[in-house]
Amino acid sequence: MQIFQLPSPLQKLNSSFLKSKEIDLWLKRDDLIHPEISGNKWRKLALNVQAAQHAGIKTLLTFGGAYSNHIAATAAAGKLFSMATIGIIRGDEGFENDTLRKAKENGMHLHFVSREQYKQKTEHSFLSELVLRFGQFYLIPEGGANELGVKGCQEILAEVGHGFNYLSISAGTATTASGICRCLASEKLLVFPALKGGGFMFDEIAKYCTQEQLQKVQLQPNYHFGGYGKTKPEQIEFMKSFFKEYGVELDKVYTSKMMFGLFDLIRNDYFPKGARILAIHTGGLQGN
Repeated sequence: MQIFQLPSPLQKLNSSFLKSKEIDLWLKRDDLIHPEISGNKWRKLALNVQAAQHAGIKTLLTFGGAYSNHIAATAAAGKLFSMATIGIIRGDEGFENDTLRKAKENGMHLHFVSREQYKQKTEHSFLSELVLRFGQFYLIPEGGANELGVKGCQEILAEVGHGFNYLSISAGTATTASGICRCLASEKLLVFPALKGGGFMFDEIAKYCTQEQLQKVQLQPNYHFGGYGKTKPEQIEFMKSFFKEYGVELDKVYTSKMMFGLFDLIRNDYFPKGARILAIHTGGLQGN
């Protein structure tokens, strides 16, 4: 069994730009947790896998799009822990890409549904049909977005303590942001939605956090680059220059958007001089 690198390491980012702005910026390298179940994917899966094992359930079922990091990670986790996995995929039957091929190689059974059917993924009647088709399974929501997923993400701040003024995270379902929000002391949490119209994420975080905790959340909705899974040339150039400067690969869907936005805020003096910032690299490099 491959070893998980936990706690994940911290890396200080050093450059003349950051020095000129008097900003102390660190990166939490959750992308290094595991080669196939990296970043927040493992944090959201860990307690769910454990719960399934304790219940004696040997099959995991979850949902995702054709390029989903969560689908890829769940398939890898199933193989690692000798559990069957089923992925309910939004899209056309028979579609293939590297993500889905790898999921199948790791033993996941892919079941394609239409976009209309996919919208029913939380409805009792739809889930009952899946039980009739596949038998007993442990359900993990899309993106690992449940209470156990949030609890798993609380470990991020537990690993680093409270020595930072700001924390920065990219968000798709806001599960990771919710886990961090729960643990905030004096820190502020910057949340960068990776999809267009990400204002709803504040409401998602509110499901898991108190009003006092929510006051420390600063939503940054203007760095989605056109929407989920979409990119623009300036984002790709930023990824290349970031790798050249700091030796860290960023993913196209999440962390590169967050880091682009974070550097833009630093450039425009959003933070006071001397601020200590921790950005979380949530993995997802398989999507590149």
